[in-house]
Amino acid sequence: MPASSPQGGLLVPPPLHELEAAVMEEVWERGEASVREVMEAVNAGADKNRAYTTYMTIMGRLDCKGLLARRREGKTDFYAPRYTRGQYADLRARAEVDSIVDQFGELALAHIARQLAGLDPKRRRALQRLARDK
Repeated sequence: MPASSPQGGLLVPPPLHELEAAVMEEVWERGEASVREVMEAVNAGADKNRAYTTYMTIMGRLDCKGLLARRREGKTDFYAPRYTRGQYADLRARAEVDSIVDQFGELALAHIARQLAGLDPKRRRALQRLARDK
């Protein structure tokens, strides 16, 4: 279950670094995974193999950051995502846009409006529906 704020909304998860993103993709794909399973899968597609302890550290940090939930079975820790891939993307996108608007104000909104105006009308309507539903 995703972490929530005292007001009841979901906490904004932190952005992911490259290896964290690869680990999260693997856990999202599997639903739950051990450190060894993630290590073997990520290393299989990587140019550089990383040690078991590297993955153990990364997954422990993702647990502390509220992105993974840890469950122990015997001597093995299994990790499951606290957010779906979609929830994570939605919360991160909202945080990034809020940050840009906070930093650049009307100028950022003007650029966003210009981007929206340049979209195909069908896509623009779909985005307006998506924004209404959020």
